[in-house]
Amino acid sequence: MIEPHKLNQLQPGQKRRKLALTFGALERDVDGIPEKGNEYNFKSIPRPEYIKKLISIVIQDQELPEASKKQLEEVLKTEPFNEKRACNLARNNLLAIIGTFPAEWDLIIAPHASPLDENGVVKQRDFYPDVYVYAEDIRSPFNCGSIFRTAEAMGAEKVLISPMCIDPNHPKALRSGMGCIETIGFERKSVEELEEFARERDLPIFVLETGGTSIEEFKFPQKGICIIGSEELGVSPQALSKATYGRVTIPMKGLKASLNVGVAYGILMQKWVESIEAGVADGV
Repeated sequence: MIEPHKLNQLQPGQKRRKLALTFGALERDVDGIPEKGNEYNFKSIPRPEYIKKLISIVIQDQELPEASKKQLEEVLKTEPFNEKRACNLARNNLLAIIGTFPAEWDLIIAPHASPLDENGVVKQRDFYPDVYVYAEDIRSPFNCGSIFRTAEAMGAEKVLISPMCIDPNHPKALRSGMGCIETIGFERKSVEELEEFARERDLPIFVLETGGTSIEEFKFPQKGICIIGSEELGVSPQALSKATYGRVTIPMKGLKASLNVGVAYGILMQKWVESIEAGVADGV
């Protein structure tokens, strides 16, 4: 957080960027999930008044469109004052001036129910034991991050990746993963090593691919490993041969009959979790 009077000492571009970052931090603080080191801590001024002062600075920006200015002025007058809406509106207007728009990884992170250590890191995730995804040869860092984010959100124990999969620590993967890559963790394994991993844990392996049983009819296992393939080539023949539990397919009506791999995996995980929660998953 920065004191309002110090913002006036900054150049316009730097001031806009600092304000946008501050409004983002304030949104998290309003939600009760501030980032460590970015908690609101000005004792001399209540947070709502601080937010109003920052918005007044935004209103003075010469690049702010008149319609946006009036909108922000109206927000300042509205009672009760909605801190989160005010921060979000001001930040989005600033990003529009800067020429950047909020991306999905820039949204507020929901509070985590798990206990935190002294550094604010989750001590223990809540997940479904022995539920894994094996990402084979994913090339796009954004898709990679999306897979990790879905796996973490839906309760997979861990992500397994093939030797040719893009590095999950790629900056773009980390950005789209929204912190989930560090939280859930991963292991690199060849298809042969994956088979051994499954055998040691008595886990069935199935694959998400075309030409299989409809996802509406597929009998999901209580635990297991789901293989998802690369964006261009799908699951390799070698990996398909390891999927002895079967093949699940998402029915589609469109002419292209094509889904992004991250989206397809999200659909599958929702169905798998529903099956586990309903107690109808196969205990194999």
